[in-house]
Amino acid sequence: MSAFLPSLKRSGHLDRIHMTVCNVGSRKLTSEDEYGQKGWEIFAPNLTIYGFDADADACEASNTALEAQQINWTEKHIPLALANSVGESTLYVTKHPMCSSLYPPNEPYLERFSGLSELVNLDFYMGIETTTLDEFCQSEGIEEIDFLQIDVQGAELQVLQGASQILGQSILAVQAEVEFSHLYKNQPLFADVDIYLREQGFTLFDLDRAYRLRSRSPIRSTVRAGQLLYGDAFYLRDLIEDGLENNLKTPDKILKLACIADILNFPDYTLELLEYLTLHYGNNPDYNFAKNIVESLAQFPELVNKGITSLPAVSRFLDYIDGYDIESLIPGK
Repeated sequence: MSAFLPSLKRSGHLDRIHMTVCNVGSRKLTSEDEYGQKGWEIFAPNLTIYGFDADADACEASNTALEAQQINWTEKHIPLALANSVGESTLYVTKHPMCSSLYPPNEPYLERFSGLSELVNLDFYMGIETTTLDEFCQSEGIEEIDFLQIDVQGAELQVLQGASQILGQSILAVQAEVEFSHLYKNQPLFADVDIYLREQGFTLFDLDRAYRLRSRSPIRSTVRAGQLLYGDAFYLRDLIEDGLENNLKTPDKILKLACIADILNFPDYTLELLEYLTLHYGNNPDYNFAKNIVESLAQFPELVNKGITSLPAVSRFLDYIDGYDIESLIPGK
């Protein structure tokens, strides 16, 4: 749950933001795959979501469902296979379509782990056309994407390489599935993705990790969950780093980054960014977030009991809470 976005919404600060999200590998399997139910809907109607999947039927199903929901934001799913070049490739369709990849499954290795082969083993393969995210953006006149999520079963680095222009131009955060072992033959691993994104100016914030046990083992550790095989890596930019020279280091981009951090459950980073904006640009009401910070921190009884104004995150910008009784911002006061 977002800590700061509800206050930013009430105060009108989100009215100046148009958030654009790109989801590569957008097949919807559960409600967890619905971006409109993961916090992004707070930006509606100023929200655009582009979904891409090589499966045209999955895209059609998503678009049909969205039409029936009568959503109040723009969302469309496009049947394109994104990679690092425009051309022809092979799609390896697996037993469960969600595991299909531009790389063939490493079946002998998969057999060694519980519950993988029945999902990832090859069903059939087919020739497909690929394009790049940069090419799509250029053809559609898209100049900004703020958040990029990629889940394409080992081909994440290809998608990133094909998005180098839009990455440098606007993207503030990336969530990418990564593998730590070759579940697909010759696929790039986490280290390759990590190096590439660090070279583009991103910092790793966290890993959601997935483990698997050996399929033949009758025993398991009470300490470890098995071997780390894959997970989701979360990368965000640091736009307030000292000495940073970057075209993205603007108050509007820093505000967007703060919002994305809140949705991704990094509220401490959101607070740091909102504090930075207030202290450096707070003479402009558009970037004075002192009231929002106090309101948001006041949701936590333990902080109220300590005294909101004594918190370092608040005491530094008390001068920016102009015209407000700070006690009135605290519930029950």
